[in-house]
Parts: sequence; structure tokens; C-alpha cells
Amino acid sequence: MISLVDGLRQEALPVTDSTIIRGDGVFEAVRSYGGVLFALDDHLARLARSAEAVGIPLPDDDRIGSWARSLASEGGPGIVRIIVGRGDVVPGQSGERRIVVIHHPLPFTPGTIRLRPWPAPWHPAGRPWELAGIKTTSYAPNVAATRLAGRDGFDDALLIAEDETVLEGPTFCVGWVVGGVVRVPATELGILDSITRRHVLALAEGDGIGVESGRFGLAEVAGADEVFAMSTVKEVTPVISVGQWEFPTGSVTSRLGNLFKRHVAASGRLF
Repeated sequence: MISLVDGLRQEALPVTDSTIIRGDGVFEAVRSYGGVLFALDDHLARLARSAEAVGIPLPDDDRIGSWARSLASEGGPGIVRIIVGRGDVVPGQSGERRIVVIHHPLPFTPGTIRLRPWPAPWHPAGRPWELAGIKTTSYAPNVAATRLAGRDGFDDALLIAEDETVLEGPTFCVGWVVGGVVRVPATELGILDSITRRHVLALAEGDGIGVESGRFGLAEVAGADEVFAMSTVKEVTPVISVGQWEFPTGSVTSRLGNLFKRHVAASGRLF
């Protein structure tokens, strides 16, 4: 792993950092293909929105982008994480903002995944909330959902609301196919506006695949022809089961995966 703290080589943070004590910060994870970051500008724009939502000012220059590109160039394929916190904190006080940029190898991702539906009472699920859709470092409930789904023999969780509205995965978005049409939960539900999802859906529409977003129940997914996950790490990964329901790795999912790979390659990023 390679890391920078406020642009300087450093491998440790003070235990008083806001992201450690309070989980108070925002972050992005950007994929490096052959040492070049995919959709970095999109990630930086979302980071700026997240930071504004939690009241942490960012530099008004490109130093974060330059740090990220530098680590990607040095580290090669992998993930570059950008973490912005409020600095050192003690009760009632905040220090100066701290920016951490880390490059690490790509984690293992299976070729297919099995999801356990998991109630997410902490999720806004369409209720008004200032932090809805914001990428904060307060991930404990999501991590717990992943861990508990693993305890039950699944690869990960599928977060659902109390009324079984389908939301998202703990660290990824989901989509499914009904009659050749891709359906996804609407971002108005407070799910993350996933950059990978944004690119995949645009590619689908450009290739003549219908796309519908809205509020859908778990029963809708249960009756789908195909299900898939989307994220920086997973790209487009087939979901072969959701709870007791099983699904094939279908042609639309494969097509979307291939479209995305070609899109990355055509953008000048090499695998």
C-alpha cells in the first residue's frame, strides 16, 4: 500500500482523527487501470458534493487529483481511495481538515455473487435527509450487513427497506433485467449515485437496452430474468441468487459487462 497524508508520504494517522473517533468524513474509491484512474473527474465532483454536505471545505485547486494520479501512476492497477476528514478532534472541537490518499491492490472479487436480503432501518429509503446519497466514512451498519450475510453463507447483502423496497448493496448498486429491460432503484431513494452505474446505464441506453428506474419491491427482483451488481471494484458482476431465488448469468448482464470493459478500454485505460 502507498499512502499520502496532505500530500506527504505517511503510513499512520493520529488516533484523534475525526474519521477514527467519529467516522466523520467522506471518501471516494477510484479504480486504476494500468496506472490511469477511470472517471476521476466524476469521483472528484462527487467528493466535493459529499464534503459540502458535511461541511468540510476542500482545496479549490487540483491537488487532490494530482495526488491521486501520482499514486495510481506509481502503484499501477488497483484502487485509489481518497478520504477527507475534519482533522484531529476532541469533544466539541475540530482541527484542520486532513486529506488521505491511499493506493492498494484490487481486492478479490468472485465472478458471481450470492446476496442475502437484509433490512436496513438506517437507510433513508426515500425519506428526506441531508446526508442521503452522500459517501461518508460512517459505514458500520453496511459492514455489519455484509458480515452477517456472510455468516449465513452468502457473499454479501442486498439492503431493503421496511416495506421491502430494494435499495442497494452495502458497497455496490444493483440492477436486474425483466423482459430485456434493465431496472434499477431510483437515486431519489437515497441510494448512492454510483459512477459505475451511471456509466453502465448510459452504455445500455446507447446500445438500445431499455432502462427504467423507480421504487421496486423485493418481489420484483424475485421475478427477474437476471440480476447484477455494479461498483468500482465489481464493475458488472452477475448475481446468481438473492435469498432463495436463483438466477442465470444472462445475456443482458454479459452484454453490459462487455460494453463497460470496452468503454474503459476506449477511454484510453488498459486492463
